[in-house]
Amino acid sequence: MIDFYINSSVYIQVLIATLMTWAITTLGAALVFFFKKVNGTILDAMLGLSAGVMIAASFFSLLNPAIEEANAIGLNAALVLTVGFLVGSVILIISDNFFSKMLSKRKNAKGIKRSLMLMISITLHNIPEGLAIGVAFGSIASKTTSLMGAFMLAVGIGIQNFPEGSAISLPLRRENFSRFKSFIYGTLSGIVEPIAGVVGCLLVMYVKNILPFFLSFAAGAMIYVAVSELIPESQNNKCKNLMSFFTLLGFTIMMLLDVAFS
Repeated sequence: MIDFYINSSVYIQVLIATLMTWAITTLGAALVFFFKKVNGTILDAMLGLSAGVMIAASFFSLLNPAIEEANAIGLNAALVLTVGFLVGSVILIISDNFFSKMLSKRKNAKGIKRSLMLMISITLHNIPEGLAIGVAFGSIASKTTSLMGAFMLAVGIGIQNFPEGSAISLPLRRENFSRFKSFIYGTLSGIVEPIAGVVGCLLVMYVKNILPFFLSFAAGAMIYVAVSELIPESQNNKCKNLMSFFTLLGFTIMMLLDVAFS
């Protein structure tokens, strides 16, 4: 199985990797069949771990390769990375503000509407995550990213997807949705990742000059998700130092794997 994956085309590799992240979202959503509530400390620790993995991946798998690729093809690395990083993060900021305003207008609405808006918001966040994976795999051909680095990026995003799936299905269940419907809504939020992954891979494979931009774009989106959602959410836990440790642990694991296998 491992040999099949290594020897497959990059499109098959990115499709399998993003299907894996979707599957982890599905596992998170499946908690609705077993629990009404999940231990908050466990979920917070997973969020902190994911934040560390994503921050490390943003540099070692995305920004550093973007610098090397921009210099190799004669682009102004500082300008390209700055623009790409800011565009990626600003798009996420705008989308977050948009949905926050929509939610604020529904203060008196039923919980079911808030839950559905949460699903839309998480789905929107999954698009740049899928693009990030696709860009990482697409850059393997130019030797700016290793297969291990790209796959570990997918693993980091996948870990993050587990609590996201449950964050949708469990609130819907509390609003008297059936367990099956709550599960379906939770798993559907991750279906955009395989699609976005393949699109991101195609873009960087056939338009080589935009590779540094898309790498930094994906990094900006990922950093924003990590610092605006994952870390603050994990720090709401009363064991703040423990949550910080998991963030550092995630960064260390990703850094070691990326450096060792790059």
